Amino acid sequence: MIPANASLIIVSRHREAALMRALAGVAQMDHPAFEVIVVADPQAAQAVRDSGIAVKLAEYDKPNISTARNIGLRLAAAPVVAFLDDDSVPEPTWLSRLCAPFSNPKVNAAGGFVLGRSGLQWQWRAAWITGDGFDEPFDAPPETSLHPGTPTRAIKTQGTNCAFRLAPLLAIGGFDPVYSFYLDEADVNLRLAALGGLTAVVPGAVVHHGFAASARRRADRIPTDLTQIGHSLALFIARHGQSADALGRHITEQRARLLRHMISGGLEPRDVRRLMRTVHDGIHDANALRHRLAPEPITATPTAFSPLPGTGPRKGRLVFGNLWNRAKLKAAAQDAVARGEIATLVLLAPGLRPHRHRFNPGGWWEQSGGRFGRSFRDGPRFVWKSAATRRAKESARWSQFRPISDESL
Repeated sequence: MIPANASLIIVSRHREAALMRALAGVAQMDHPAFEVIVVADPQAAQAVRDSGIAVKLAEYDKPNISTARNIGLRLAAAPVVAFLDDDSVPEPTWLSRLCAPFSNPKVNAAGGFVLGRSGLQWQWRAAWITGDGFDEPFDAPPETSLHPGTPTRAIKTQGTNCAFRLAPLLAIGGFDPVYSFYLDEADVNLRLAALGGLTAVVPGAVVHHGFAASARRRADRIPTDLTQIGHSLALFIARHGQSADALGRHITEQRARLLRHMISGGLEPRDVRRLMRTVHDGIHDANALRHRLAPEPITATPTAFSPLPGTGPRKGRLVFGNLWNRAKLKAAAQDAVARGEIATLVLLAPGLRPHRHRFNPGGWWEQSGGRFGRSFRDGPRFVWKSAATRRAKESARWSQFRPISDESL
C-alpha cells in the first residue's frame, strides 16, 4: 500500500547539531513523497540553508512549541502531517508505516513507538490519556490497531512520533499556544477524539529519541524548572478534568519524582523545594486562563507541495565485526552510505558491557557493546552465542524496522 503524501514538521530551538542529525536520518526514509518543514531559530535556520537540504523553512525563536507547530501547519501542503522532535532520528520505514493507516478515512491520528537514548530500551509504547491528565499504558498488539476515543479519554500520541489528518487538525485550531510544551499533544488528542474518528497505534513506526538538554531540563532528564508543567496541568484539568483531586494528585506525583532524583543524587533537598515552588508558580500563572476557550480553526494557504528529493526504498547493509577493526568497519559503513544504502554497523568489544545503538551523524546506524553483553535492556545480562549467531540475531532485530542485507564484508 502506498502511504499518503505527507508533510513532516520539525521544530527546533537552539539545538542546531541535533537538528542537522535528525535531518540526516530523515533523508534516508523510504516514504516516496513527503516534504519537510523546519521551524527553527535564526542560527539553526541558517545552518539548514547552508546545508542545501530542500525544506520549507520558517524562523521562530520563542519557547512555545505549540505556536511553532502551528506555523508549520500553515505551510503544510499534504493531507497528512507528521511531527518529529529535533533530538530524534526516525527509522527509515517510520513515516511510511505511520502514514499507512490514513488510507482508512476514519483515521484522524496515528502514533508509533519510541526508543530511548540507548536505542535498545523502549521509552514510549502505547497509552491512553485521561481528561485528568494521567497516562494509562496498555499492551498494544504487534500489528497496527485502531481505537476510538472520547472527549475525556483518547489514545495519547507523542510529539516526537505522531501524525494527523491535516483537515480536522486545522478545524480544531491545531495546537493550543497556552501549552508551551507540556500536554500540548494530549490536548489535541482529546479535542480530536471529540470529533469522532479513530487513532492508529503503529508499533512498527519507530523513532529514537535522545532527550537533549533544554532550558527546562538537563541532559540526564533532571528538570531545572517546572513552571510550564504546573501551568499546563492547571489549564488541561480546567478544560478536560473530571476529578476534583486531579491537580493535587499531579502535584504529589511531581514531588515524588523530584524526591527520586534526590535519592539518586541528582538533586539536593533545596533543589526539590525550589522546583516545587516553580510548579505552584505555574499553577498560579494559569489561573487567569483557566476558562479560556479552545483555539479557533486555522485557515491556511500553503505553498505548493515540495517533496524531499532522493527518498524512497533503498538497499541496506549490515557491517559487523570486532572493535579493534573499528577503522576498517567504519570505512565500510561510510562506503555503503555513499552508495545510497542504509548502513548498520555493529562493533563488538570483549566482555559483558551492555550495548548502545544510535544514529551516527556520518549517516549510519551504529551499535556497540560487549561480545557477550545484552543488546536489549529486558534481555539476559549474559548472552553466550557464537559470532555468527550474534550477527544473525542483530540482523533479525533491525530488519524489523530498516532494510538489512546480511552480507559478509
